[in-house]
Amino acid sequence: MQKSAINQNEDSASQPLFYRGKQWLYRGQRPGWIAKIFNRMWAIKASKNALPNGLVALEVIGRKSGRVISFPLVMVTEDGQRYLISMLGDNTQWVRNVRATGGKAVLRRGGYEDVHLEEIPIDQRAPILKAYLQVASGARPHVPMDKDAPLAEFEKIAAEFPVFRLDSVQTK
Repeated sequence: MQKSAINQNEDSASQPLFYRGKQWLYRGQRPGWIAKIFNRMWAIKASKNALPNGLVALEVIGRKSGRVISFPLVMVTEDGQRYLISMLGDNTQWVRNVRATGGKAVLRRGGYEDVHLEEIPIDQRAPILKAYLQVASGARPHVPMDKDAPLAEFEKIAAEFPVFRLDSVQTK
């Protein structure tokens, strides 16, 4: 799907270079080795609460390795609920790992919070995707939609981007 002309022309001096760079880091909708290094760095910073704007580290058990995998994500809050969205779509490792664990994960941002991630049905994703693009500027090169597009446009791409609601798990 093509990006809208508005999205491509917004801040035309720096944005195309930024977008091309982000797309290059995630060629084939997968992080390359440089992106993996950056992701590790951002996950460490997010877990220490060193960064603003909803950046968090998600820890989930790898479905193949059995090791704890930490990944930086932007958390968005909409109508009092917290959500995580996969900017690269359905086939990412963190999404597969979350599904394999039945939604069990740990959210890190200055501390540890056991969470359960509940996948949101496709017909409910559009407003969350729109809110996500408002705050997650790094995701914009990967989502074929202008952040200010009408909600109806987000409904057309909702099936391509998994959205998970975070629910705190009360420990006994």
